Amino acid sequence: MILTEVQAQGAAGNRARVAGHLGEFLQGRIGPAGPLALVTLPCPALTAEAARLPGRLALHQPGARMLSLPALRRLLTAAGLRAEGRFRLALDMPPGGGAGASTAARVAILRAAGVGEATTLFRACLASEGASDPLMFDRPERLLWASREGRVLACLPPLPRMEVIGGFFGSPRRTDPADLAFPDIADLVEDWPSADLPGLARLATLSAMRCLALRGPAEDPTAALAERLDALGWAIGHTGSARALIFPPGAVPCGAAEALRAAGFSRITRFRIGGA
Repeated sequence: MILTEVQAQGAAGNRARVAGHLGEFLQGRIGPAGPLALVTLPCPALTAEAARLPGRLALHQPGARMLSLPALRRLLTAAGLRAEGRFRLALDMPPGGGAGASTAARVAILRAAGVGEATTLFRACLASEGASDPLMFDRPERLLWASREGRVLACLPPLPRMEVIGGFFGSPRRTDPADLAFPDIADLVEDWPSADLPGLARLATLSAMRCLALRGPAEDPTAALAERLDALGWAIGHTGSARALIFPPGAVPCGAAEALRAAGFSRITRFRIGGA
């Protein structure tokens, strides 16, 4: 595990908020029989928030139900904690949407319980759900992450500055940890570290197109929207309904959100990432 260049996020204790993502820039196999890996597209606007008070084990979830009480017990045990405390978990992202809700929820709960060490966090998440996004790190987009193994395959350069607008299209789709039917993206991963913003957008588009060609859905409007709105490229949740259009900062055209809504997108969000 490499923590010198990409530091783990620390624990808040009692209360914690964890940002999710809006799909992935890249996701697929590194070689036809290689590990399943991803580069996440971080989204500060989508979050999971957890709080913990002393007491017997309990879980209150106002809104989307992410964890059962037995699952919470297993998660705490996997992190080496006593299964106790009154937890509150609130999600500002849809489960099964490709926004990292499952991992973000678990990391938020463990941080609220006082866990800050990255190895403990991702091992507990992996034991609990069989797969994990790298949301326990400060800069998850700087990791080539083996999501079924909880392993850093490479550290990546910082992202260039960009502006993203997107949302969710279609039905939710929860991650199946046993599902490895993804296209080979070894060539895209090789080109990623040296790419500029237009290059990164092109690589993300290729990853999305390969995934849709193999896994569907067949009638996805994102490519047409990207062309119509003159985006540099687009990205998807490779196992969810998240969709994102990639622009230079300040280049999102007027009416972009309305165009996404008209195409059937929900929960439209717009944000900037990358840079120093």
